[in-house]
Amino acid sequence: MKIGPKYKIARRLGAPIFEKTQGPKYALSLARKERTTARRGRPKSEYGLQLLEKQKARYSYGMTERQFRICVDKALRSSSPVQKLFVLLETRLDNTLFRAGIAKTRSAAKQIAGHGHALVNGRRVTIPSMSLKLGDKVSIREASAGSMLFSDAADRMKTLAAPAWVKVDPEQRVAEVVGEPVYVPGEQLFDLGVVIEFYNR
Repeated sequence: MKIGPKYKIARRLGAPIFEKTQGPKYALSLARKERTTARRGRPKSEYGLQLLEKQKARYSYGMTERQFRICVDKALRSSSPVQKLFVLLETRLDNTLFRAGIAKTRSAAKQIAGHGHALVNGRRVTIPSMSLKLGDKVSIREASAGSMLFSDAADRMKTLAAPAWVKVDPEQRVAEVVGEPVYVPGEQLFDLGVVIEFYNR
């Protein structure tokens, strides 16, 4: 998925949703925008606020509208749509590679998965959106292990605070799904409750 100018998108959404926008330069840029917006004094409509949260979530995971909508439709068939949507988003192969520290960024994770550098339970896969389940193990293909993509993966996995649902083995550069991601309001840069409301209009 081609995203476009990340600083511009992040400023428009008002959140540091990309890795390159999680620094002081972006923070200063966002502060200037907030001061300008405050002077204009035009509040967003309810629809506008819901759309904003949806776009934050979609861009955070680097998904197209179609891919995101498929996840939402599955979640809406659940008795707990917000939690289900979070699980579907978090347990994608590309996101798991990123959360475990095997990939430095989500865009790198998409490249790793899409080019077949990753194994799931010992089998090569080429689908970044593949949904992982409890007990699945993600590792690096032996032929790809020497790639620059993974040169600092072990060190990163040792220092990264991986989420509780992922167990990492830095020495082997392996990640295992050992639980279910739990959505906690306020812990993310977006509000999935508002996202569900947007699609339930």
